[in-house]
Amino acid sequence: MPEAAQMPKSMTFAAAVSIQAAAGGDSKSLPTFSMTAYTGKEMQLAGWRYPVVVDLAGMSIPSQARPIRLQHDAGQGVGHTDSIRVENGQLFAAGVISRKTTAAEDVVGSGKNGFPWQASIGADVVSFEFLKDGQQAIANGRTFTGPMNIVRKSVLGEISFVDLGADDNTAATVAATATQTIKETPMSQPAAPVQPVTASQDVPPVAAAAPAQTVESVRANAASVAMENARIAAIGTVCAGKHQAIQARAISEGWDRERTELEVLRAERPTPPPAIPAAVIAKQQPAMNTQLLEAACALTLKLEKVEKHYPVETLEAASKTFAGGIGLQELLIEAARVNGWTGRNFRDLRGILRAAFAPMPVVQAADGFSTVDISGILSNIANKFLLEGFFSTEQVWNRVAAIGSVKDFKPKTNYRLIGNDQYELVQPGGTIKHGTLGNEKFTNQAQTYAKLLALDRQALMNDDLGALGTLPRKLGRGSGLKINDVFWTTFLADGSFFIAANANYLTGADTVLGIDGLTKAETAFMDQTDSDGKPIGVMPALMLVPTPLSAMGAQLYKSTEIRDTTASNKYPVANPHAGKFECLVSRYLGNSTYTGYSRTGWYLLASPQDLPVIEAVFLNGQQAPVIEMAEADFDTLGIQMRGYHDFGVALQDPRGGVKSKGAA
Repeated sequence: MPEAAQMPKSMTFAAAVSIQAAAGGDSKSLPTFSMTAYTGKEMQLAGWRYPVVVDLAGMSIPSQARPIRLQHDAGQGVGHTDSIRVENGQLFAAGVISRKTTAAEDVVGSGKNGFPWQASIGADVVSFEFLKDGQQAIANGRTFTGPMNIVRKSVLGEISFVDLGADDNTAATVAATATQTIKETPMSQPAAPVQPVTASQDVPPVAAAAPAQTVESVRANAASVAMENARIAAIGTVCAGKHQAIQARAISEGWDRERTELEVLRAERPTPPPAIPAAVIAKQQPAMNTQLLEAACALTLKLEKVEKHYPVETLEAASKTFAGGIGLQELLIEAARVNGWTGRNFRDLRGILRAAFAPMPVVQAADGFSTVDISGILSNIANKFLLEGFFSTEQVWNRVAAIGSVKDFKPKTNYRLIGNDQYELVQPGGTIKHGTLGNEKFTNQAQTYAKLLALDRQALMNDDLGALGTLPRKLGRGSGLKINDVFWTTFLADGSFFIAANANYLTGADTVLGIDGLTKAETAFMDQTDSDGKPIGVMPALMLVPTPLSAMGAQLYKSTEIRDTTASNKYPVANPHAGKFECLVSRYLGNSTYTGYSRTGWYLLASPQDLPVIEAVFLNGQQAPVIEMAEADFDTLGIQMRGYHDFGVALQDPRGGVKSKGAA
């Protein structure tokens, strides 16, 4: 895809919100919010040349609790989510304004004043698909037409309140909850003194209103008053004037002497030192986890734009924990220890690898089971360098071929609608005639290409972390070279494709690349007909040349005149083809190892979206290779990585291009 090398590896996409305070809410309770964060439609994002659609089916949500910020600033916390869901091709979120910050007060206060806050979602891009002009694809239950980008896999980061967004069809509401808070009586404020209860003061109103009392009832009331006075006196003795808050609570809640003594003992225990805030502990001793180790590897290997892949807090923790960078041995030991390994040094290589790649389920941290996915760490790091190697190879094939997607490895059939798709006249009162797909069909089929490499024991003992960048680049480059090899072998093996019988092969001295040769090829292309003998109605768009013709091809495309000064009678000639046909140069066309090569031959082709001469299909639309890592087999002590790519290439319609021999 032509834009792939320039695409950001992370993104923020914004949406409009409305804020409304709930009526009757408790001003001391926590406000809540809910939002339609993304409607699934296309957006224009900063850093992306073409519109972007985020396929929510491929979005990974690490947890239901994600941070809520203001303007994507980690220093301006607002709250957190407690519910995130994808429904009907849209992203919904809800949560609590839980931070005690100026930013949180701004969000809630401005919302009450009617300010139209909007929501902006930050996500990391794992993979995306580029749709060329006219190409269509489905995401979020909708059909989209290129040129545009569809982010097929992503990881949700944080959500922010912003003042300007991109998706105006979504909404969010912030409201104060009605939940009441409980406030204890401060010990510095003594409770009101409690007077002993007397029979004359506390005769029940019903009894006082009664016309008469029996002797038994009077005695019962007196006994009850005496017992209550004894309980209050006992509470006063235990508290001894030192615990007035406990005394007041004990009397009002009906505690007995034993319960009061227990509370006094608890209150008189030595006061422990102030607890260190969790945020401070995290900065001093960050918990070892998958993201921390992965960020440390990325920093050590100097991954480009590393801040786009990991939160700032994680990068800072990785830098502090592994000052000077992390080594390969250190990475494996840290992962093995989290997963239950209790060894002491790297000499136990088999035990380290077994623990790192096969976590022990009995290991439990204070907050639950905790493991590190070392294979995921290695694969994620490797895939980032894999793409660098893949896109370092020639990508001209991507401009010449139509790009398709298949869901399995079965042969795929395409029907070409040329000629018999023409409309027919409908007579008054008549019916519309049925059309047919026709008999012109072309097939293609995806196959798997792969390579296996290994980090052996020697690399591990040498602590060679750099191999995690070198080997994936090698696998990525290997995939790029393979797709070029398959593509150009198929393209140049044109014994029955570019031939005179198909009216798409020109020979003779007048086919040399120049104004006259290009005019002849253009004429031949536009004179091609369909099966009914009528013009195909497709215009040429691309000029494909070998390396020796690169300069002339560029001149014909960019220059307004072509000067020939080889003889005194030559003079400037206007170039009628300036700006007509984009010039593409491939080093494979003139390479003698490929059957059908030529250093003089060149091609005039239609846009692959209009009428492709060749097609490349990819399993599930995955145009880039994939890398996976695991512990090596038993007979090899080390780590193995495999790269694989599922694709197929096949010639399609010969009327989509004209080949010129370029010589007599």
